[in-house]
Amino acid sequence: MAEDDTSSYYTIGEAADILEVSVPTIRMYEREGLIIPLRKDSRHRRFSAADIERIRCMRRMINQEKVSIAGIRRLLAMIPCWKIKGCPELARASCSAYQQVDAACWNASHKAWDCKSADCRQCPVYTRIADCHTLKATIAQHTFQPDLHSPA
Repeated sequence: MAEDDTSSYYTIGEAADILEVSVPTIRMYEREGLIIPLRKDSRHRRFSAADIERIRCMRRMINQEKVSIAGIRRLLAMIPCWKIKGCPELARASCSAYQQVDAACWNASHKAWDCKSADCRQCPVYTRIADCHTLKATIAQHTFQPDLHSPA
Protein backbone atom coordinates (compact mmCIF):
# COMPACT_ATOMS: atom_id res chain seq x y z
CA MET A 1 0.00 0.00 0.00
CA ALA A 2 1.30 3.44 -0.84
CA GLU A 3 1.95 5.80 2.05
CA ASP A 4 -0.29 8.48 0.53
CA ASP A 5 -3.27 6.10 0.54
CA THR A 6 -4.68 6.81 3.97
CA SER A 7 -8.00 5.02 3.44
CA SER A 8 -6.88 2.02 5.51
CA TYR A 9 -5.27 4.12 8.20
CA TYR A 10 -6.83 5.09 11.51
CA THR A 11 -7.14 8.56 13.01
CA ILE A 12 -5.55 9.10 16.40
CA GLY A 13 -8.99 8.91 18.03
CA GLU A 14 -9.77 5.62 16.30
CA ALA A 15 -6.36 4.23 17.27
CA ALA A 16 -6.95 5.26 20.88
CA ASP A 17 -10.34 3.54 20.88
CA ILE A 18 -8.91 0.34 19.38
CA LEU A 19 -6.08 0.30 21.91
CA GLU A 20 -8.25 1.45 24.84
CA VAL A 21 -5.84 4.26 25.68
CA SER A 22 -6.17 8.01 25.66
CA VAL A 23 -5.20 10.21 22.73
CA PRO A 24 -2.58 11.98 24.92
CA THR A 25 -0.98 8.58 25.60
CA ILE A 26 -0.48 7.98 21.89
CA ARG A 27 0.88 11.51 21.46
CA MET A 28 3.29 10.87 24.33
CA TYR A 29 4.60 7.70 22.61
CA GLU A 30 5.26 9.80 19.53
CA ARG A 31 6.99 12.52 21.57
CA GLU A 32 9.13 9.86 23.22
CA GLY A 33 10.21 8.60 19.79
CA LEU A 34 8.61 5.17 20.08
CA ILE A 35 6.33 5.51 17.06
CA ILE A 36 6.28 7.47 13.82
CA PRO A 37 2.70 8.06 12.71
CA LEU A 38 2.00 8.99 9.14
CA ARG A 39 1.29 12.71 8.83
CA LYS A 40 -1.11 13.95 6.19
CA ASP A 41 -0.55 17.32 4.53
CA SER A 42 -3.02 18.69 7.09
CA ARG A 43 -0.59 17.44 9.81
CA HIS A 44 -3.21 15.00 11.12
CA ARG A 45 -1.77 11.73 12.35
CA ARG A 46 -2.73 8.44 10.73
CA PHE A 47 -1.94 5.00 12.11
CA SER A 48 -1.55 1.76 10.17
CA ALA A 49 -2.34 -1.71 11.50
CA ALA A 50 1.41 -2.14 12.08
CA ASP A 51 1.44 1.09 14.15
CA ILE A 52 -1.45 -0.25 16.24
CA GLU A 53 0.41 -3.53 16.83
CA ARG A 54 3.61 -1.63 17.71
CA ILE A 55 1.71 0.35 20.35
CA ARG A 56 0.10 -2.87 21.66
CA CYS A 57 3.58 -4.33 22.04
CA MET A 58 4.76 -1.29 24.00
CA ARG A 59 1.65 -1.37 26.19
CA ARG A 60 2.36 -5.03 27.04
CA MET A 61 5.96 -4.19 27.82
CA ILE A 62 4.89 -1.36 30.11
CA ASN A 63 1.95 -3.07 31.84
CA GLN A 64 2.97 -6.73 31.96
CA GLU A 65 6.75 -6.70 31.79
CA LYS A 66 7.07 -3.47 33.81
CA VAL A 67 9.49 -1.90 31.31
CA SER A 68 9.61 1.89 31.50
CA ILE A 69 9.42 4.14 28.45
CA ALA A 70 13.12 4.88 28.93
CA GLY A 71 13.73 1.11 28.93
CA ILE A 72 11.79 0.72 25.69
CA ARG A 73 13.83 3.52 24.13
CA ARG A 74 17.01 1.69 25.14
CA LEU A 75 15.71 -1.57 23.65
CA LEU A 76 14.95 0.22 20.39
CA ALA A 77 18.44 1.73 20.48
CA MET A 78 19.87 -1.81 20.56
CA ILE A 79 18.61 -2.45 17.04
CA PRO A 80 21.77 -2.18 14.94
CA CYS A 81 20.45 -0.13 12.04
CA TRP A 82 23.92 0.01 10.48
CA LYS A 83 23.97 -3.80 10.20
CA ILE A 84 20.43 -4.04 8.86
CA LYS A 85 21.01 -1.31 6.28
CA GLY A 86 24.61 -2.29 5.51
CA CYS A 87 26.14 1.10 6.28
CA PRO A 88 29.86 1.34 5.47
CA GLU A 89 32.34 1.83 8.33
CA LEU A 90 33.16 5.38 7.23
CA ALA A 91 29.50 6.44 7.38
CA ARG A 92 29.11 5.02 10.90
CA ALA A 93 31.78 7.33 12.31
CA SER A 94 29.72 10.44 11.59
CA CYS A 95 26.28 8.97 12.27
CA SER A 96 24.64 9.81 15.60
CA ALA A 97 22.36 6.76 15.25
CA TYR A 98 25.45 4.56 15.44
CA GLN A 99 26.71 6.36 18.54
CA GLN A 100 23.51 6.85 20.57
CA VAL A 101 22.51 4.31 23.20
CA ASP A 102 19.25 5.71 24.49
CA ALA A 103 16.98 6.12 21.45
CA ALA A 104 16.05 4.42 18.22
CA CYS A 105 17.93 5.34 15.06
CA TRP A 106 14.91 7.17 13.64
CA ASN A 107 15.37 9.76 16.42
CA ALA A 108 18.98 10.54 15.50
CA SER A 109 19.63 14.17 14.70
CA HIS A 110 22.73 13.76 12.50
CA LYS A 111 22.14 10.80 10.26
CA ALA A 112 24.73 9.61 7.82
CA TRP A 113 24.78 7.96 4.43
CA ASP A 114 21.38 7.25 2.83
CA CYS A 115 19.35 7.94 5.99
CA LYS A 116 19.51 11.72 5.72
CA SER A 117 16.71 11.97 3.20
CA ALA A 118 15.02 8.62 3.83
CA ASP A 119 11.52 8.20 5.21
CA CYS A 120 12.02 6.34 8.50
CA ARG A 121 8.48 4.92 8.33
CA GLN A 122 9.59 2.97 5.24
CA CYS A 123 12.96 1.89 6.61
CA PRO A 124 13.36 -1.84 7.35
CA VAL A 125 14.75 -0.95 10.77
CA TYR A 126 11.37 0.59 11.69
CA THR A 127 9.09 -1.71 9.73
CA ARG A 128 10.62 -4.92 11.07
CA ILE A 129 9.68 -4.14 14.65
CA ALA A 130 5.93 -3.94 14.33
CA ASP A 131 5.42 -6.45 17.15
CA CYS A 132 7.17 -7.64 20.32
CA HIS A 133 8.26 -10.98 18.89
CA THR A 134 10.02 -9.35 15.95
CA LEU A 135 11.61 -6.71 18.19
CA LYS A 136 13.10 -9.41 20.43
CA ALA A 137 14.18 -11.56 17.49
CA THR A 138 15.83 -8.62 15.71
CA ILE A 139 17.78 -7.59 18.80
CA ALA A 140 18.83 -11.19 19.49
CA GLN A 141 19.82 -11.83 15.89
CA HIS A 142 22.11 -8.83 15.73
CA THR A 143 23.49 -8.64 19.25
CA PHE A 144 23.86 -12.20 20.53
CA GLN A 145 27.34 -13.55 19.95
CA PRO A 146 27.71 -17.21 20.98
CA ASP A 147 30.76 -18.11 23.02
CA LEU A 148 32.74 -20.19 20.57
CA HIS A 149 35.15 -21.32 23.28
CA SER A 150 32.63 -22.96 25.58
CA PRO A 151 31.94 -26.69 25.28
CA ALA A 152 28.75 -27.67 23.45
